[in-house]
Amino acid sequence: MQKRLTTSVMAALFLNGCSQAPAPTTSQVLISSRSIPVIEQGGLTFRDLNSDGLLTPYEDWRLSPEARADDLVARMTLEEKAGQMVHGTLPGLQGFAGFSSVGYDIDVLTAPVLERNISTFISRLSMAPADIAVQNNLVQQLAEQTRLGIPVSISTDPRNHFQYVVGASSASNGFTQWPEYIGFGALDNPAITEAFARQTAKEYRAVGFHIALSPQADLATEPRWPRINATFGSDPQKVSQHVAATVTGMQGSNKGLTSDGVLTVVKHWVGYGAAVDGFDAHSYYGRYADVANEQAFAQHIAAFDGAFTAHTGAIMPAYPILQHASVNGEAVPPVAPSFNHMLLNDVLRGTYQFNGVLISDWGVTNDCSDECKAPTRRQGPGEIAMPWGVEDISQYERFVMGIRAGIDQFGGTESVEPIVQAVQLGDLTLERIDESVKRVLITKFAQGLFDNPYVDVDTVASVVGQPAILQQAHEAQAASQVVLKNNSKLLPFNFAAKKVFAPGMSAEAISNTGAVLVDTPEEADLAIIRTTTPSEKLHPLYFFGAMQNEGRLNFVESDEAMKALLSLPEQLPVVLAVFLERPAILTEIAPLSDAIVANFGASDSALLAVLSGDITPQGSLPYALPSSMSAVEAQSPALPNDSANPLYPAGFSLLYAK
Repeated sequence: MQKRLTTSVMAALFLNGCSQAPAPTTSQVLISSRSIPVIEQGGLTFRDLNSDGLLTPYEDWRLSPEARADDLVARMTLEEKAGQMVHGTLPGLQGFAGFSSVGYDIDVLTAPVLERNISTFISRLSMAPADIAVQNNLVQQLAEQTRLGIPVSISTDPRNHFQYVVGASSASNGFTQWPEYIGFGALDNPAITEAFARQTAKEYRAVGFHIALSPQADLATEPRWPRINATFGSDPQKVSQHVAATVTGMQGSNKGLTSDGVLTVVKHWVGYGAAVDGFDAHSYYGRYADVANEQAFAQHIAAFDGAFTAHTGAIMPAYPILQHASVNGEAVPPVAPSFNHMLLNDVLRGTYQFNGVLISDWGVTNDCSDECKAPTRRQGPGEIAMPWGVEDISQYERFVMGIRAGIDQFGGTESVEPIVQAVQLGDLTLERIDESVKRVLITKFAQGLFDNPYVDVDTVASVVGQPAILQQAHEAQAASQVVLKNNSKLLPFNFAAKKVFAPGMSAEAISNTGAVLVDTPEEADLAIIRTTTPSEKLHPLYFFGAMQNEGRLNFVESDEAMKALLSLPEQLPVVLAVFLERPAILTEIAPLSDAIVANFGASDSALLAVLSGDITPQGSLPYALPSSMSAVEAQSPALPNDSANPLYPAGFSLLYAK
């Protein structure tokens, strides 16, 4: 049953950071149920979540999220509380680890929801937005069968960017496609970043997503690190500003989470970007980050300032063990942040007064076997584990240590038994568990999920992928690009009636400029070569190492882009378009082109809009581009733009207008 009693929406409810609780609202909010009965009282309606026929405080939307959470926590069993402290995976049909283009396996989901009382899951569906909405409603329908009617919070990794493929843009399955986060760092306009986040939040909520496992506040200080693409760059102050803009847009306010907002999980606290040799801490060989000294470490911490000023509702600790880290002269213990009492309790909860949800990254409680540490074959799911610094203790002890350090919810696990057992054995107090459970429940109440967990499938098309928003995203893709070279003022280029050699690019996009795509460079008036930052697969047996781009950043003659450029006629004007998913070294390849344009996620149309001058490029480099691999190897992984004599310094750009 569904009652639409008024179009008024619950007033914004702040998650944390307010001087006092918001005033109760008396305007009817939207109530939606499938099997849970509805109570009418004083002309108002409420969901009878526990089906007892009475209006209990946690069912009363007129009360604050904090008051409702207090009441609900007092009614929960230990087992129900433990279920709130893990962040599982929605199982997919015909898929792996939740990945599916078919839908959720609701039968498999029954046990985690109804037996283990889990109410937070990540979704990895790859479907049209309206189809995702249908599936997410099925999850909420299942949750109505729980004893207390606790709705499910559904999280997602970023869906509104590019999985870059040379010459082709990812469709994102209908979600609006913006530049990568690093593109917003290049554009450096927090207002545009906030607009992107606000629109993304609308799309997420329209299909039933409530938690964004983003943005990254990590500093891009080690050029070889594979996760730079999802950062805002190397400058702590700028990163902080864009993190604040993202949190504000996503959550719907710079004062906390609102009823139509998406909970942001700012990550990764802290120092993740200082990866030794650029190796990522998803793998055993990359489990260390070297933050150099207290002053350098302070810059990595400062990048999170915007998360606190905008009152993010959640933070995710990082994976790696921090080398040379200290706070106020005291050495940081050599365990990953999820187990680090100093970093979580003393600094995050203490110094920064953060009272939101602390969600661990995935797999930190798993055992790292010999095949996890040094695989003799391609790793499978059973070898995925990241318990860095606590490898030698048991899973049970990791749960206890993490909760004592400050973790409220463990990511990527559906194991609730250690939490229950720890309380029963006296290793954790029920009061400590209640703290975490209340934080998790407050977010659900603030978003109105206890009152209306469902989405209207028929309205998805009116929210997701609207033409005006698609145009804004296209303009952001274009404007975020950076012109690095423009010999003889080749750009902007007049494409009208010209012949263009652009292997892999869209013929339609070329045609829309007034030019013709040709098959050979000999017949062309202009060549456009699209490429990406060079990389290597240095650890192919590791689950993540096989997927991540590691190693060299410089071009060599065996690279496809180099071969393509060397094969072109000498007199043919050439534009090199480089997707900077990491800071490429252009020293060897730059002389082979007349113009170089860097992008951070751009369709062929967005690239051509810049090359033609229809949209003025406004980006500047969000990090330095090194001059050589020897310079990269000699630099500190912790310091921003520490590479000696960069070919292009951070902030570099050449601007032109049509």
